[in-house]
Amino acid sequence: MSEVQTYQTHRRFDPAYHYVGTALVLMALFLAFSSRALWVWHGIVALALVLLWLKTRTYALKVQDRVIRLEETLRMQAVLPEALRPRISHLKPGQMVALRFAADQELADRVTEALAEDLGGEAIKKRIQVWRPDTFRV
Repeated sequence: MSEVQTYQTHRRFDPAYHYVGTALVLMALFLAFSSRALWVWHGIVALALVLLWLKTRTYALKVQDRVIRLEETLRMQAVLPEALRPRISHLKPGQMVALRFAADQELADRVTEALAEDLGGEAIKKRIQVWRPDTFRV
């Protein structure tokens, strides 16, 4: 997060997906034309499928976290007292994700605690008195 991002550095490559996954798929295609290497082909396809399964889950969770951060930023701008609103941007992503469970009436207290004590997501959730469920999370 402390890395400065520019146009030249804004693209993000996931080595497991872009390099390992691509290599596995290319090897699988190459071995598909060799009948003697059928067992190798099956193993590579299985590895590629496991990698695909893991990565699609991870990517979906990252998108969800981005949406939650947007929703919570908008909610906090509407609910928090004026003095606390400029500090919304100081919350870490994990804190934002955890704060979504706090009801409006206690949100200011939980935000203040999270910022003052640098609380992690689990610690924030344990302090919530009135739970606001998130039934849309996958």
